[in-house]
Amino acid sequence: MSEFTEITSGLRFPEGPIAMPDGTVILVEMFGPRITRVLPDGTKQTVAEIVGGPNGAAIGPDGALYLCNNGGCFSPVEFGGLLLPGAFDPDRYIGGRIQRLDLATGQVSDLYTECDGHPLRAPNDLVFDAHGGFWFTDHGIRDHRPRTSDLTGIYYAKADGSFISEQVFPVEEPNGIGLSPDGNALYWAETHNGRVTRRTIASPGVLAQAVPFDTSTCLAGLPGYQLLDSLAVDGDGNVCVATLINGGITVISPIDGSTRHIATDDLLTTNICFGDNDGSGDYRDAYITCSGTGRLLHMRWPSNGLRLNYL
Repeated sequence: MSEFTEITSGLRFPEGPIAMPDGTVILVEMFGPRITRVLPDGTKQTVAEIVGGPNGAAIGPDGALYLCNNGGCFSPVEFGGLLLPGAFDPDRYIGGRIQRLDLATGQVSDLYTECDGHPLRAPNDLVFDAHGGFWFTDHGIRDHRPRTSDLTGIYYAKADGSFISEQVFPVEEPNGIGLSPDGNALYWAETHNGRVTRRTIASPGVLAQAVPFDTSTCLAGLPGYQLLDSLAVDGDGNVCVATLINGGITVISPIDGSTRHIATDDLLTTNICFGDNDGSGDYRDAYITCSGTGRLLHMRWPSNGLRLNYL
């Protein structure tokens, strides 16, 4: 394993970390369910209680936090000392939605609950572009009792709640999503396929037409039983995707799709973000959510990280 420092523990399935300019990290606790701010000394402060299942999060152009809420589509399961996302329980589910959280007041409002008449099922992760809009994934729901699994999509929306567009359909369990450093390529991870897809952005919020049977859209597919969660793109353009079962971060080259793995000790390593604690501009402070064990870890990333838009 690489050298990690534990920032805090006792989190209820942390996800969606955001390294803030003041040195704190804002993250979600999916089974809190709440938004939590973690101070450098590990102190935890509740920003807001969230009904449903907070998942991915990002800071928007107005300084508010934008949130993917999966609606509470997972049930918490304790097993072998780990906290796991369990089966869909319709009694817990409130419906998927994109929300805006005012960090100053704690007020939460719904921005989107559907697209073109189709309900959002379980929004998972989002990333803002330089034009003030954001891309997001809808992971969908797997309900084992009626033996059904959603096919969902990749969406683009405006932060003011005025526009949402489905850009890709169908997609099998899309999870993490990110942009290349130049903003010209979109990446997303598909959980059970263990695959990362890359698509060219033609204009703000619009993907270039996919060519049938173009294998170059698949940046990488991981061998064996490895599941993919959320991701971030570093300063070299590498896609750094949190990897389940083979717990850690898989670093994928944007040039040839080659991979290397940075292992943690948590089978449910779910996300990574980059910060700049010393103000050097290299953004090599990597924060990693270890959700099964409820911890936030820190490490110095081997290459430069990348500052997200609006941070």
